[in-house]
Amino acid sequence: MTRLPQPRHCFLALAFLTCTGGAQDVLEPVVVTGKAENLLGEAGTASTGHASREELLERPWLRRGELLETVPGLIVTQHSGDGKANQYFVRGYNLDHGTDFGTFVDGMPANYRAHAHGQGYTDLNFIIPEFIERLDYQKGPFAANRGDLSTAGSAEFSLVNELPRGFAGITIGEDSYWRGVFGDSVAAWGGTLTYGGEASWYEGPWVLPEDVSRFNGLLRWHRGDADNYFNVTLMGSQGEWRATDQIPLRAVEAGNLDRFGFIDPTNGGQSQRYSLSSTFGSRQGDVVVRGKAYAGYYDLDLFSNFTYFLDDPVNGDQFRQSDARVFAGADVAVDFEKRRLFGAETTYTVGFQTHNDWISDLGLARTKFRNDVTPVREDDVFTGSYSLYLQAKTKWNDWFRTESAVRGDLFAFDVDSDLPANSGSDIDGMVVPKLNLIFGPWHDQEFYVNLGGGFHSNDARGVTLKIDPNTGTPAAAVDPLVRTWGTELGVRSQWSDCLTTTVALWALFNDSELLYVGDAGTVDAGPATTRYGVEFAGYYRPNDWFTFDGEVSLAEGRYKETATTGGPWVENQVPVVVSSGITIGEERGFFGALRARYFSERPLTANKGVQSSDSFQVNARAGYRGEQWEVAIDCLNLLDRADNDIEYYYASRLPGEPAGGVDDVHFHPAEPRTLRASVTWYW
Repeated sequence: MTRLPQPRHCFLALAFLTCTGGAQDVLEPVVVTGKAENLLGEAGTASTGHASREELLERPWLRRGELLETVPGLIVTQHSGDGKANQYFVRGYNLDHGTDFGTFVDGMPANYRAHAHGQGYTDLNFIIPEFIERLDYQKGPFAANRGDLSTAGSAEFSLVNELPRGFAGITIGEDSYWRGVFGDSVAAWGGTLTYGGEASWYEGPWVLPEDVSRFNGLLRWHRGDADNYFNVTLMGSQGEWRATDQIPLRAVEAGNLDRFGFIDPTNGGQSQRYSLSSTFGSRQGDVVVRGKAYAGYYDLDLFSNFTYFLDDPVNGDQFRQSDARVFAGADVAVDFEKRRLFGAETTYTVGFQTHNDWISDLGLARTKFRNDVTPVREDDVFTGSYSLYLQAKTKWNDWFRTESAVRGDLFAFDVDSDLPANSGSDIDGMVVPKLNLIFGPWHDQEFYVNLGGGFHSNDARGVTLKIDPNTGTPAAAVDPLVRTWGTELGVRSQWSDCLTTTVALWALFNDSELLYVGDAGTVDAGPATTRYGVEFAGYYRPNDWFTFDGEVSLAEGRYKETATTGGPWVENQVPVVVSSGITIGEERGFFGALRARYFSERPLTANKGVQSSDSFQVNARAGYRGEQWEVAIDCLNLLDRADNDIEYYYASRLPGEPAGGVDDVHFHPAEPRTLRASVTWYW
């Protein structure tokens, strides 16, 4: 991976010795940026934060989705090929491929509703890390501008408006890893034109090489300043891969299957995504307008086989999920600053958001070696949302401020199915309030009380469902929208200009839970749940060449009813997550990073009868940076631990096994220790 030097941009400035209580000599200011930044007086919750471009690019990563692990307590893994969307875990949720955690790129949602593989599917493979400016994140349903699929929280990547200088880099590594990337910014048409591209190839450590290839490109024109600006961005991505998927533990323990082996040699897929987007803003005195608009095309063909020969002993259980859609949306907000509410200074915000998907090929079929055997269903689907929110941020006095909001969302669903009984339309709406109370700062500490409502939408095909397309028997439809609630108590402490800590005690309540069904590779609406936990985070940056961070997240999730689940525990919730890292280095000379991430055992069944193993991964980077070049070596899984990225417990059948299959743990192993070397040139 390459890293671009970037000037530090935040508000804090103190000399190292002054910060740490050393000598009284006045030194050059140190400007702190990213998660160590002082957010007193700005943040609405203890769990709000952001990571700078520098922090993101300093991290050694195996897959780009791991950039989201800058969000405290969030885990990114994989259960299939690297061309597919990652698995995500946060705050006691197994988010599958993204449900209940919203992800955005310059205001454009990365979650897909009514997706072929799962509601909220979030594939970040189209992002080029070197073109990210910052990542802003928040936990819980407390932000007025976040609605669908954001109960656990959300994160937004902002793209660069201008690269600090042109660059070209190449990375090579074990298991036939290759990545080339380039980019530059030039003056054009009264603004700045930024362009770049990326190509990558990887076979991986698998017995069946992944042969994953990816081509990404970006073209962006920007003009203006922080208040008045306009840009247009064109992004494109195309990839294909083979996949081992998760494999049965019993076959590995019996010596019949290599730990990195496979069952079905034809699993995998291809995807492509193209988008045209724009962000704009203007200020006229104390009225600020900010807007985002986008449109794009996406398609996916995905071949999976989770149960092998359980359903079809002759042809096997492979199935194809296809998705082809056009999407478009907009997000416009107007701030009215310096207004008054009962004499207190207030900023009012009025916002409107819309997102629409026209899906012309939403298909599911039983296949063998990627050839269709039995079509299951084909649908044309439209899902549209239209949202309005009103917010007031009021500073009542020097030690108390509030953020109060109400949000309304209207959804339209339309399904044209090849099984006429499953065709239909529906409209549903949801109104949710949000309230953040902020006390302080007192002695450089702020206290937060947060209450908020949220929701998630269900797949449109489930909303109009009447007949199970697999069995032909009657089936119950699911609610279009499911209400959620959240609360959080937190404190943010600025112990010095170099040291920030946060503590958040939280709870989340879902009226309905999305359950993973392993033998079908789908999710179904299930019973209500309650989750609660506590998070601790600390960030220390005493100067411009050393950073330390540490984060601990504890969580528990329970079903409110156990009649259909077999126990009270939400499957695949992660009770303990610990993440920590040290980064050293300046813009010239030696640099390095060491990061560790631990997640604990977790229940694979609702009665905790089967538990997963834990995971402890350490990644490291070391390099040297000159004025116009940089070399670096990444060592991923430094300790070479035989951990698992993911584990599930369900029934599957291998040839010769009983017709009803065998209940077993199915896992996807973490990749072994691997080295990657990169060289980057700047101009």
